[in-house]
Amino acid sequence: MQDFNEQIVALRPVLARIARQRLRNEAWAEDAVSEALVAALEKPQAFAGRSSVQTWLVGILHNKLVDQIRLHTRDYRLHSWPDRPESGHWPEAHPDSMDEAQADWGDPLESLERQQFMAQFDHCLKSLPARQGRAFMLRHWMEEETDDICSDLGVSANNLAVMLHRARTQLRATLQALWAPAPSGPQPQAQA
Repeated sequence: MQDFNEQIVALRPVLARIARQRLRNEAWAEDAVSEALVAALEKPQAFAGRSSVQTWLVGILHNKLVDQIRLHTRDYRLHSWPDRPESGHWPEAHPDSMDEAQADWGDPLESLERQQFMAQFDHCLKSLPARQGRAFMLRHWMEEETDDICSDLGVSANNLAVMLHRARTQLRATLQALWAPAPSGPQPQAQA
């Protein structure tokens, strides 16, 4: 058992590299790696020996990476403004820094629409069957290779292609229903 635990801990640098590459955020990557290692160390009996320890750990890590993406997409909030100084006036340097920040803001309506879309997309993604949702996330968010996804899910390449097709079709239909533009012009009146 001690040897197994040492193997898991020795793979931390590999997991950290994968997490940083996928998430591009050091803190999120560290959280995902820590959660993956804790999960593996708490339930070593879950390792069935059908793959290498590294492959098993990377599979756990992928789940934790998806969790991090979902957590930070859902919890995204705009930064709050600093409190107004007691004098009621901002320091001279502050308006310049605000001008620079405003130039990067873009269109607030576009930002709001994008945020609302991502919330709906997350809801639609969660409505997919679990394996389809996971396949979609691994392929399109994590940009995993087909062989890695097939190994992780225990499916053939053809089965994965079908799963991805069904996931895309269902997501497209659900999102189109939610985000279809409202019909313009006079609406037909219901007959009494």
